[in-house]
Amino acid sequence: MEVTATYKLARISPQKARLVMNEIRGMAVSNALDRLEHTPKKAAGFIRQTLFSAIANAEHNHGLDIDELFVSSCYVNEGARVKRFRARAKGRGARIIKRMCHITVKVSEKEGS
Repeated sequence: MEVTATYKLARISPQKARLVMNEIRGMAVSNALDRLEHTPKKAAGFIRQTLFSAIANAEHNHGLDIDELFVSSCYVNEGARVKRFRARAKGRGARIIKRMCHITVKVSEKEGS
């Protein structure tokens, strides 16, 4: 059984979040949490929080054993964009786009269990 947790509108660009997400795909949950705890990137905090939520959903809602869980799939989708501008010379403005993303983590039990 696959259990999902989603973090919506995380204030980080999807490209930066995908760099960290690629590191934990397919790992056991305990190893993934260790990796995220020692990763010095902002996205690691968001992904770790989402992984904790997925583990809690699996244990509480479906009664799965935490020791048997692994990250079956995880991905980052593009979210909303906040548009700002910075004043430039001669009365012009330069656009600044602040990107957000949706982080989804799916965990499931190993097949042998």
